[in-house]
Amino acid sequence: MTTKPIYLDHQATTPLDERVLEAMLPFLTREYGNPSSPHAYGRTAARAIRTARQHVACLVGAKNETEIVFTSGATEANHLAILGAALAARPYGGHVITTAIEHKAVLAASQRLADHHGYTITRVGVDHYGRIHPADIAAALTPRTVLVSVIHASNEIGTLQRLSAIYEITRPRGILLHTDAAQSAGYGLLDTSEPGIDLVSLSAHKLHGPKGIGALYIRSGTRVTAQQTGGGQERGLRAGTPNVPAIVGFGAAAHLIASGAATASSRIRSLRDRLQDRLLTAVPDGRVNGHPHQRLPGSLSLTLPGIEATDLLDHLPNLAASTGSACNTGSGEPSHVLTAIGLTREQARATLRLSVGRTTTAAEIDLTAAYIVNATRAFIDGTVNAA
Repeated sequence: MTTKPIYLDHQATTPLDERVLEAMLPFLTREYGNPSSPHAYGRTAARAIRTARQHVACLVGAKNETEIVFTSGATEANHLAILGAALAARPYGGHVITTAIEHKAVLAASQRLADHHGYTITRVGVDHYGRIHPADIAAALTPRTVLVSVIHASNEIGTLQRLSAIYEITRPRGILLHTDAAQSAGYGLLDTSEPGIDLVSLSAHKLHGPKGIGALYIRSGTRVTAQQTGGGQERGLRAGTPNVPAIVGFGAAAHLIASGAATASSRIRSLRDRLQDRLLTAVPDGRVNGHPHQRLPGSLSLTLPGIEATDLLDHLPNLAASTGSACNTGSGEPSHVLTAIGLTREQARATLRLSVGRTTTAAEIDLTAAYIVNATRAFIDGTVNAA
């Protein structure tokens, strides 16, 4: 029987929790009603969606479940937040600020504003840890700035941003603050009950829920122009028959985190540190990317000089990891996040992204360390040739 590779790519996607699947199953089989229908089947589906909405709202500290709008994922949520908020601000607005390390969905949505709607976009740089300095946000503001979008936790290096320091700048000026929290929500690290964060993008499959479902938190009173119109679902902000099984799954996954029933972050961090220490001990010229302390518990971006990360992974069939964001796979270009923090193209190509998760075991960590150390030494010694 073939043994599956050790899975250390939780920042790309997470395995579906069995408890989430159990919650979804009735809505994939016998509870198939359209939630907009007035009969018993429809009412059952509508109640399930409301419960899920409440669970997602609780996860991020929303005051009311109506502040949650379900989408097909964080990419759609990012587009609705950026395009929807910026266009709702016209004719007063014409400028949006974002950062050099955003997810490509945020960069693409911002570029669409520039290309099709005449907006000016400013991308603020970061330090070598990947942190945005609030003073740089303040310096970039103009009288026409209507939105600032800052990723909460990098999907490549895991660095967490100080959103509270940023909304102390945006809130007094009436400027909206959006954050992509797809990576951080799974650890319960975001709380919108504090004033200042107006829009939050979420994704279920990053927190052991199903793929194809996400959400946008929209603080009450925040104006957003719908980007997908039709039947008026989701308060008129996202038309289309709701994906009831996926929404139920998202709600169940959110509830596991908010209720404390999910694996503790401290355990994941301990395993990550164990892997990091073993790799740096064996490869002392290795470099950890991202903030040493203020980063996601499971995130480990590691540069190993003298190797090509893609070649290394090709020689590690027993390990499922990546060289960076799954969205960059196959592009041939170095990660824009890694170059933004100062890595050269060669260093970026020598970087692995290893992400520990709920299902990772200590034995898997030890095996992974041995696999990577042995393969790295073989490449550096020249006993393994790249394909």
